[in-house]
Formats: sequence, structure tokens, C-alpha cells
Amino acid sequence: MTKDYKPQVVLVNKGNRKIGIEEKLKAHKKGKLHRAFSVFVFNPKGELLIQQRAKTKYHSGGLWSNTACSHPQPRETCNQAAHKALIKEMGFDCKLKKAFNFIYRVDLQNGLTEYEYDCVFFGEFDGEPKPSHKEVMGYKWVSLRELRRDITKKPKKYSAWFKIALEKIITNQ
Repeated sequence: MTKDYKPQVVLVNKGNRKIGIEEKLKAHKKGKLHRAFSVFVFNPKGELLIQQRAKTKYHSGGLWSNTACSHPQPRETCNQAAHKALIKEMGFDCKLKKAFNFIYRVDLQNGLTEYEYDCVFFGEFDGEPKPSHKEVMGYKWVSLRELRRDITKKPKKYSAWFKIALEKIITNQ
């Protein structure tokens, strides 16, 4: 990758059919629907691994979120990108299973809009993550019950997409 490289996202319609490609930041500024993925990794006790996003992230820095998330590149499947992000962000890989998809739209405080067709993956891992400090400033394993209680008390500590996806996970258990 060159210094001038700008990550791209795949623009999609509401049926997840590709309709174009856009620079990632432009897509978020214009609020265009694009493909994304969210990874939720559990340990054998059923606890979810969550991460606190690095403050240097261009949005939602410092907030707690799911195990890993990002956007697939134009020639990449969501599954391939999910494995790549898990390794890049948390320093490990595990078997992932596609769980469900959902669309959400959230206007962020910095003038950006998250409008994503989000592919959700579940995995299981019984070890210690080795997170990248460029991506993650903290992590912890937490029960869904404890997490839901904390989100109810302090919702601003958590990323928008994480709260939406987590509610779908909890209500569909």
C-alpha cells in the first residue's frame, strides 16, 4: 500500500447487491449504504470478548464495541475480511460462522453517518488476545447479562452498531 492509499467500501442496495465502490471516508460523509461486518467471539463460558476502540479511530474512538469490525475491500468476502480484522485487531483467529445480517443508520457526532449492511459472525476462542495498540486500547470478557445491564446504565460508553447488534443477539437466543 502506498502513502496515498485510501480504503474503499463496497456500496450496496438493501438486498446487499453491489452497486459501486466509494472511498470509505466519503461514503461515511455522504451517508451511503455500504457493506460491513461485525465479529462476536465468545469463550467456552459464554462470555463475549469486547474491545475498547483506540482513541485514534476516525469515529467512535474510546468506545466499547464487539470483538472486531470493519469493511470488506472490493475483492474480498465479508468472511475473509472478518478473519483479517480479527487477526489485525485482536491478534488471533478462530473459526467464524455467519449468524445474521442487519441494516442500520446512525448519524455520528463528527458529521459522519454509519449506514451499513452489517454481516454478523460468531466465533469461539479460549485464549488470551494480543490486541494491536493501534486498533484497541482495552479488552475484556463479559457475560451478556452484565453487558446489557451496563449498556442500560451507560449507553454512551458503547458504539452504536454494537448496541443494535447485541440487542438482536440477545432477543434471538
